[in-house]
Parts: sequence; C-alpha cells; structure tokens
Amino acid sequence: MSTTLVLGGARSGKSLYAERLAQASGHERFYLATACAGDAEMAQRIAHHRARREHGWTTIEEPIALAETIERHDSAGTVILIDCLTLWLTNLMFSDGRRYPETGTAELPALFHQQRQALLDVLAHARGDIILVSNEVGMGIVPMGAVSRIFTDEAGRLNQAVAAVCDHAVFIAAGLPLVLKGAPCLPA
Repeated sequence: MSTTLVLGGARSGKSLYAERLAQASGHERFYLATACAGDAEMAQRIAHHRARREHGWTTIEEPIALAETIERHDSAGTVILIDCLTLWLTNLMFSDGRRYPETGTAELPALFHQQRQALLDVLAHARGDIILVSNEVGMGIVPMGAVSRIFTDEAGRLNQAVAAVCDHAVFIAAGLPLVLKGAPCLPA
C-alpha cells in the first residue's frame, strides 16, 4: 500500500507522470475522474486524457464522493489514480449552487468539509495504491476576486493536508519530477 500526491501547474505533465506511475505498479488500474464536461472545451480535455491512456484502465467518473468511491474500489493489488483534486474542490465549492461575493470572505458548503475529512480518513487506511493529482495554484500572484482567493487558499490547504497523510509527494515542472516526500519508483 502506498499513497502518492502528484502536484504541478497547468500542463506541467503531472497527469502523465501519475499515469506512468500507476502503469508501473503492475496492479489493476482505476482512473477516478473528477471533471465534469460542462462545456465543449472541458469535454475536449477529458477526451484527450481518455485517448492518451492505454487499455487496461477502468474509468470511474465521480465529481463529489471521492472517499466513498475509493473505499468501494480500494483493495490490495489495485491502484486508484484520482485526477484531480482541484477540480474536485471546485465541484464541492459550487455543489449547493451558491454564488460567492466579489469581495470579502465566504463560507464553504458543509459538504466540502465533510468530503475533505472523509478523503483524508480513507487515505490514512488505504489497502491498495492511491495516486492523487492536484494543481499547485498558489505560486503566482494573489487573485483579485474573492472566489479565486478562497479557491487558492483551500487548494493550498487541501494539498498540505493530503501531502501530510501520503507516503510520497512529487512536484512536476516541465514534465520533470522533483521528489518532495518519500521516493516513488517510476520509469524514466
């Protein structure tokens, strides 16, 4: 059993790295996709990810209930790749249809706090390998709008919490891995 967080910016190569890591495990592979095809551009991104993956993956689409889905498929001899936590965070932030203010602070839905804790709990007791992909969004300027600041803050907090319970953490930049915690074995 091993848990790995793979972080990186947009188009950094983090998903491809995570897929190669899962492939190298030799285990039965599950791809837990959090994206929802809300428009043509996102549908195209999803299609690109699907086309890139080789045969042998079971794809599960779950925008909200990650912990429950992981528990249902987690067992010795499996690897579950979750792509990605920041899309999941967005899904949770807007799960109740709320509108966030342009300025000031805002409360996140109770579902966010429940699901976040459930994910951390299931990661701590995983029976198979779990690989989580997440965007590192806090390396640039502080966003102007309140909802963007809330998202950036919560993504950073989520990444820190997940990294704390994972065995390994890897940062990807320009397709190259920088090991932050542990040392996951990966083909070149």
